[in-house]
Amino acid sequence: MRLLLDTHIALACIQRQTGSLPTAMTDAIDQPENTIWVSVVTIWEIAIKSRLGKLPITFDMTLLPELLHRMGFGVLPVYAQHVLADINPIPGHKDPFDRLFLGICAAEGMRLVTKDRALADHPLAWRPLPS
Repeated sequence: MRLLLDTHIALACIQRQTGSLPTAMTDAIDQPENTIWVSVVTIWEIAIKSRLGKLPITFDMTLLPELLHRMGFGVLPVYAQHVLADINPIPGHKDPFDRLFLGICAAEGMRLVTKDRALADHPLAWRPLPS
């Protein structure tokens, strides 16, 4: 399965703070048959929040793409089809990053790994397999 990590999940992985994530989620991220992706949108969001002082970053931001690659995560650029993709139903909130994550999933055949309640029930969100 192709999985796209939202920014909060990607940050937890980068900072090695996955203890707060559900076990099924970390298991899915660790499964070798799953390919894990982080969008350049995540890098952008981290950079914005870091520059505004809303997110303390303890590493050199310019090294983030290489760090993600070393973690085995692909970094996906933003393409026009991501912006234009049908993401119905439209999420109730207006966060453009979240809408773009869903557009990426729709265009690329991915599932969004998120704990965001506004997105977790979306048809494009990843869900654990039933036990």
